[in-house]
Amino acid sequence: MSRRLRLGLPSKGRLRDAAVAWFAARGVVVSGAADAREYAGHVAGVEGVDLVLLPASEIPRELAAGRLDLGVTGEDMIRERIPDADARVALLARLGFGHADLVVAVPDAWADVETCADLDAVAGRHRARTGRPLRIATKYHLLTRRFLRARGVADCLLVDSQGATEGVVRNGVAEAISDITSSGETLRANRLRPLDDGVVLRSEANLCLARHAFHRVETMGLLSPVLTTLGLPTLEPSA
Repeated sequence: MSRRLRLGLPSKGRLRDAAVAWFAARGVVVSGAADAREYAGHVAGVEGVDLVLLPASEIPRELAAGRLDLGVTGEDMIRERIPDADARVALLARLGFGHADLVVAVPDAWADVETCADLDAVAGRHRARTGRPLRIATKYHLLTRRFLRARGVADCLLVDSQGATEGVVRNGVAEAISDITSSGETLRANRLRPLDDGVVLRSEANLCLARHAFHRVETMGLLSPVLTTLGLPTLEPSA
């Protein structure tokens, strides 16, 4: 049985709907994706592609493991869930939807805290006053840790928060947050604001290619017509 490309799309929500519309606009029709309970579908308009529907957060793992050849998910998910993302996944195309910024945000009441340098100073004063590190709530531990380290922000403890992160400061769980924001309205509603230099990543949905495909001539032979159909540059297999 000849090999086929495996394309992973988000299984539900606005990201799924936008991905289906993006492919349809390029003549590739995804069927079986309208029912959120269905986790397999069909692709028409291009040959040799099987569709796999997964939560967007699981697509990076499947790409990195080589169980998907192509996938649509946010760049934030790729870079958070794959430590060596650039070595494992190529971002082929920004898709123009799913925009969100990962930002470090602090309480409005911290009027003199505007930059990462200010945050570092506050962390030092917090340690001196309380005897413990300043807590930053996030579900983006890898990206946030790398960002803070690169900017010299020390003595911070990342606290895991998998939902409603904007509310943890008011609830006393953390002193600051690192979270995704689109419009900023939720931050403002919780009396938080991003640091002036606190953008960790400007993310949007991407069409991603597992780099293992570069080393498979057969896979690249299937991939080239797909990319041509989508109006994207074709690629050459790696040696």
